[in-house]
Amino acid sequence: MPAEALPSTGDMMAASVPMVRTLNLEFTETTPERAVVVLPDQSAFHNHVGGPHAGAMFTLAESASGAIVLTAFGDQLSRAVPLAVRAEIGYTKLAMGPVTATAELGRPAAEVVAELDRGARPEFPVRVSITREDGAETAAMTIVWTLRPQS
Repeated sequence: MPAEALPSTGDMMAASVPMVRTLNLEFTETTPERAVVVLPDQSAFHNHVGGPHAGAMFTLAESASGAIVLTAFGDQLSRAVPLAVRAEIGYTKLAMGPVTATAELGRPAAEVVAELDRGARPEFPVRVSITREDGAETAAMTIVWTLRPQS
């Protein structure tokens, strides 16, 4: 009998985060070091100049950061809850068409887990670059996450 396939990180994100489904985000790569997520070009989420709305781009970047956190720290979920602490985004160029968010973990996962093992509530950054199809970066975001120990 074939083994059942485990759900992908994208499937888990779509099941647990309604905005992921609303925006039809596509998870094309998820590893503990990097996550790549695409926001398709959808007129329902355009701004006044015809590109993706800033809120949709923020959600795209935050979702990419969540995917890397889930992938890197999924084995810690029984003892800690990942939470976004703060975020900063800069919009640098006009975004048109589909845009892609690439997230990278800002600290080694082992270092974060070691801090959790010592009883601390570790914080760690996830850096996200949002690019359009021609490769130009349209926005950059840093989200600081924490692993809050379960009480």
